[in-house]
Amino acid sequence: MPVTAIGSYTAQPLDRQANFHGAQLVYLCWENHLLFCAPFTLPVNPAQPFAEFVEQVVKPAISLHPDAAQVDFAAARWRLDEQPFTPDPARGLSDNGVTHKSLLHLHTPGLEGLGGSRN
Repeated sequence: MPVTAIGSYTAQPLDRQANFHGAQLVYLCWENHLLFCAPFTLPVNPAQPFAEFVEQVVKPAISLHPDAAQVDFAAARWRLDEQPFTPDPARGLSDNGVTHKSLLHLHTPGLEGLGGSRN
C-alpha cells in the first residue's frame, strides 16, 4: 500500500546534543556480556580524555557484572560505529572521533560472559 505524506515534518528530536548542556550521548556495548541486554547510554563530556572515560564512566558502568574485575583494558579491543578503533588514551573523546550518539563496542579477550555463556 503506498503511503502519502500529508505535510512536512518539522519536529526537532529531543536528544540533539544541544539539549545536553555541553555533554554528548555515547552508547557502550560490552560484547558477549548480555547480562546488560542493551548498550548503555552515557552522557559524557566530549573533551574527557579516553583513559578518564574508561576509569570514571566505563568501569563503574560495568562493575556489577562478575567479569568486570577481570577486565584488562590494556588488551581490550574497541570498535567505534562498527569500525575497528584504537583510542588514544590521552586525547578527548571528540578528538578520538567519538561523536554525539556514537556506538562504542568493548571486546575483552578471554572474558565471554557468565561461565563463558556470552551472558
